[in-house]
Amino acid sequence: MADSLELTVGERTVRLSHPDKVYFPERGFTKYDLATYYLSVGDGILRALRDRPTTLERYPDGVTGESFFQKRAPKNLPEWIPTGRIAFPSGRYADEICPTETAAVLWAANLGCLTFHPWPVRRANTDHPDELRIDLDPQPGTEYADAVRAALELRDVLAGLGLTGWPKTSGGRGLHVFVPITPEWTFVQVRRAAIAVARELERRAPQRITTAWWKEERGKKIFVDYNQTARDRTIASAYSVRPRPHAPVSAPLRWDEVADALPEDFDLGTMPARFADVGDVHAGMDAEPCGLRAALELADRDEREHGLGDLPYPPEHPKMKGEPKRVQPSRARRAGDRDEGAPQADPPSGSSP
Repeated sequence: MADSLELTVGERTVRLSHPDKVYFPERGFTKYDLATYYLSVGDGILRALRDRPTTLERYPDGVTGESFFQKRAPKNLPEWIPTGRIAFPSGRYADEICPTETAAVLWAANLGCLTFHPWPVRRANTDHPDELRIDLDPQPGTEYADAVRAALELRDVLAGLGLTGWPKTSGGRGLHVFVPITPEWTFVQVRRAAIAVARELERRAPQRITTAWWKEERGKKIFVDYNQTARDRTIASAYSVRPRPHAPVSAPLRWDEVADALPEDFDLGTMPARFADVGDVHAGMDAEPCGLRAALELADRDEREHGLGDLPYPPEHPKMKGEPKRVQPSRARRAGDRDEGAPQADPPSGSSP
């Protein structure tokens, strides 16, 4: 293949350098295969990314090479790709790309971007999410089937709160459920609603589902990762290729498919045919955004009647008002044994639960 070629995408021409570079050695997929994949699902991934500040997960030499997350827009960004300014919890900010046409996705693929990580906001209103995102994360000792069972139970919880969820595979062992919402709540409020949803789900199946932030407390359960709604946390978009040897993709599903679909059914090679057959099964997702009033009222009741307040934020996040101490429970117990419960310092910002 030539050292470079040009792909026509709508009214744009996107240059693809080294199209025969192998990105997935196990499957033999090349950069050209990646680009044509994104072209084949263009309407779907653009629906997922449109106007959203987006972090690029780049693998310039394929999945076996080095990788990095690029938050700030590259310096060689074409003038036709807009950006949106987002503020990090630290107070710093960045201008991230905000795709408005499929050509922007292919332009990023040429840089080795496999996975797109959009914020749950639009560039016109970056402080008010328009999606509540729920991550069902299988812990050691659990399987994808356990996440499926949790997702089907989650659907009922959401319906009881007037919320409509849209499920997709994560591209790994878990499931994501996105809820479109009107952009009138802050990140803190959306996270509070997510915690209330997670706790209600946990109450219904405490032997199988957990909201415990610390890994040592989770057990063999599905963890509802409420912190994916914290500011600066993102989830791989629908149709994103994930950096694993077999080139899986995050596949949108209809609810009637969730029970039988398997993550390995959807990859860079198979998704184009599915898309050609059924299109974007989440195409109507933004048509009827939901409200969070009932979920926030549930959060208020949990706090008022059961003493259930906030939960720990991610370690890199500034300390928040009302947040419990970020101390690993086993460390706190050991320190208490030594000093009869003396106050403990928060873990270093670089630590991870």
